[in-house]
Amino acid sequence: MTLSTATTTERRHSPWLVLFTLCLGFFMILLDTTIVNIAIPQMSDHLKASLSDILWIINAYVLIYAVLLITAGRLGDLYGPKRLFMIGLVIFTAASAACGFAQNPAQLIVFRVIQGLGGALLTPQTLSVLTVIFPSDKRGAAFGVWGAVAGVATLAGPLLGGWLVTDFGWQWIFFVNLPVGVIALVLAGIVMPDLRLNRRPRLDWTGTVLVTAALFLITFGLIEGQSHDWGRVWGPITIVEILVAGVVVLGLFFAHQWSQQRREPLVPFQIFRDRNFSVMNVVAASIAFGMLGLFLPLTIFLQSVLELSALQAALTMAPMALISMLVAPVAGRAADRVGGKWILFAGMSLFSIGMGVLIASSQVDTSRLDLLPGLIVAGFGLGMTFAPMQTVAMRNVEPRMAGAASGLINTTRQLGGVIGSAAVGAVLQAQISTHLKSAAVADAGRLPPQYRTQVIDTLSHVASGSQDIAAGQIAPRLPAGLPDQARAQLDAFFTLVFHQGFVGAMRATLWLPIAVMGGAALAVTLVRRRSSRRAEQE
Repeated sequence: MTLSTATTTERRHSPWLVLFTLCLGFFMILLDTTIVNIAIPQMSDHLKASLSDILWIINAYVLIYAVLLITAGRLGDLYGPKRLFMIGLVIFTAASAACGFAQNPAQLIVFRVIQGLGGALLTPQTLSVLTVIFPSDKRGAAFGVWGAVAGVATLAGPLLGGWLVTDFGWQWIFFVNLPVGVIALVLAGIVMPDLRLNRRPRLDWTGTVLVTAALFLITFGLIEGQSHDWGRVWGPITIVEILVAGVVVLGLFFAHQWSQQRREPLVPFQIFRDRNFSVMNVVAASIAFGMLGLFLPLTIFLQSVLELSALQAALTMAPMALISMLVAPVAGRAADRVGGKWILFAGMSLFSIGMGVLIASSQVDTSRLDLLPGLIVAGFGLGMTFAPMQTVAMRNVEPRMAGAASGLINTTRQLGGVIGSAAVGAVLQAQISTHLKSAAVADAGRLPPQYRTQVIDTLSHVASGSQDIAAGQIAPRLPAGLPDQARAQLDAFFTLVFHQGFVGAMRATLWLPIAVMGGAALAVTLVRRRSSRRAEQE
């Protein structure tokens, strides 16, 4: 199906200006997946939020965002990506303002859900528009800029959030979206072409309900699993049952989609005939698994073990973001010339190696300078990842299915991140339980003899079930009536045990996301390279 005449006459603005507009909105959306974490202590104090409230303030956005991406991508195919992009911007920007004015946790959770809706409507339209407006020989460079934005937004959230929270207050992590959203909305109305790729819009409502329910159940189960110890949630219903139900409904969705392939399915199966697109979905999920799985423990390590402020911790990670931002456009242009397969392979390998070096450098007495070599190598790897991945994934996708393909690959990326956070969180908690007790036993000689047995037993109990450990807040109750000198000794002992226990647990845990990234790098070798004849035709 071809573009309409009305569409071609409206494409009078430079595609690079359109790219800037898309990236402006995309940056704002991705920023909100990480910027909120840095404001948790201040939000908790100001809103009187419980731990459960805080978890939902963080996760409500991610949950709705991940669930609706496939549907939003297909809506863009049917009703035009410009319309969906602008609607998403309006919803997200208005919800951001509402978040800043929230007076209690319930209000903030509701507004975060609305933010997720706006973000989901907006995100798939970015890749689908880029796939249509850029010729194949320029697409890699465009995806390079898009990839730089994706990488930097993920890493810049804590840095920008740390500054805003420190100098202005937690509300400004949401208010900062207002000028960006307004500028992006005005630019979108002026420069974005009104692409219409299907003449008779029809949405598969049965498929929409099934995929929304399936992704909600799976994402909810993964997000809430650790906090409920993978047990009961409501009455007799357990997390495992919720996950199984999600998988069953997802199976029903794919069965329904199979029956709709000759009509207008939500997920056209023919896009999976392209091996490269299929492989890149696995790679996208693995990258998100690795990145989100790695950064949470590292952030805790920087703030709770090295005792850096939120802003100092973000600045420590900044070299990786800066290098990634500079490398990504270059990698995108190189992918246009020589293909993205081996650039992507090199990028994922370098990111895995850099993170391995970073883990090896992480000790209780590590300085920020000791972490720099690993961050630099990982930054080069990250910069060589996003653009080639999108170039390889979207190269052979037909324009009329670009929205569906974009929604699908963004959904797998989000689910990969959720799975990574849940898996690494669960492994980290288990490792902390083991290493904390081991550290306590090893350093028991530092304790006054009369308190050793009681303190070690108390620490063992804390390690086995406290979620506060993951936030660096280990503070067992001390016996009443302790002399000041003994209390000081015990406080110093608890600090030492936590530092040693957490570092040991983190070093053991983070090999999981590195292994996933390494496996995805090997999967890249399955990608089919362009033939020289096809490259000339393109």
